[in-house]
Amino acid sequence: MLDQNEPDDIHPLFHGAPRSTEFRKLRKRIVRLAREAVDQYGMVDRDAPRARWLVCLSGGKDSYTLLAVLHELQWRGLLPVDLLACNLDQGQPGFPATVLPEFLETMQVPHRIEYQDTYSIVMDKTPAGRTFCALCSRLRRGNLYRIAREEGCNAVVLGHHRDDILETFFMNLFHGGRLATMPPKLVNEEGDLFVFRPLAHVAEVDCERFANAMGYPIIPCDLCGSQDGLQRQQVKQILDGWEANSPGRRQVMFRALMNARPSHLLDPKLFDFAGLGLGSVKFEETSDVAPKLR
Repeated sequence: MLDQNEPDDIHPLFHGAPRSTEFRKLRKRIVRLAREAVDQYGMVDRDAPRARWLVCLSGGKDSYTLLAVLHELQWRGLLPVDLLACNLDQGQPGFPATVLPEFLETMQVPHRIEYQDTYSIVMDKTPAGRTFCALCSRLRRGNLYRIAREEGCNAVVLGHHRDDILETFFMNLFHGGRLATMPPKLVNEEGDLFVFRPLAHVAEVDCERFANAMGYPIIPCDLCGSQDGLQRQQVKQILDGWEANSPGRRQVMFRALMNARPSHLLDPKLFDFAGLGLGSVKFEETSDVAPKLR
């Protein structure tokens, strides 16, 4: 996808991009995986009128990577949608409110900056000793949906990557008692907006390498002081340990999320166990990796 002879600054977001072979491979891989997710999960309806996406920008490495990759796909004619970057300033103490507006102006990215003091609401409503994340996320999501409607967008686009999706799966497994995670594409409860995650196949480490190599002004995600000891951090440590002991384990687990077998789980709402009869389906007694019972 990337030609050695083409300029790196196809968009101001890529001005000054490293010319090393390593970075070119990284950039190409991220763009390819994002394009695969867009196509695989049908995020673009090419038969419908041109869509408009609200690209949510927090100032973290993942959202910067998302913004850059979407603009590259758009520039290459592979993403026929209009993009509007949006940052929701939630009034967190110490949030550098000028960083993102100045960055987006410099990069010539169409954007909207919205200020809503949800931080005070979260601090007031969250019981002592509890984390802020759940209520904070709900308030943020509600505001982003409102902004999307006001701007004529049909989709809210988030920067969640492969590792976010895996961590959410294990959080639901360990703490929620269900097999579920953040899907690459869904419709909100009101039924009027899509929620897309084009970085669903991209590893967190690649987002970090990309954003750091580009020198984007990263804003830390711990301004609220609610990060220590979170369940997500505990799950992340478990996954880090598995990955250290068996490199590539994260990717294997992620592929498993794309290869579900309802007949080999226990949910009667997904598979008609009661109606299962001899000769009705081809039954596989053992999995590909489990040893046979003797």
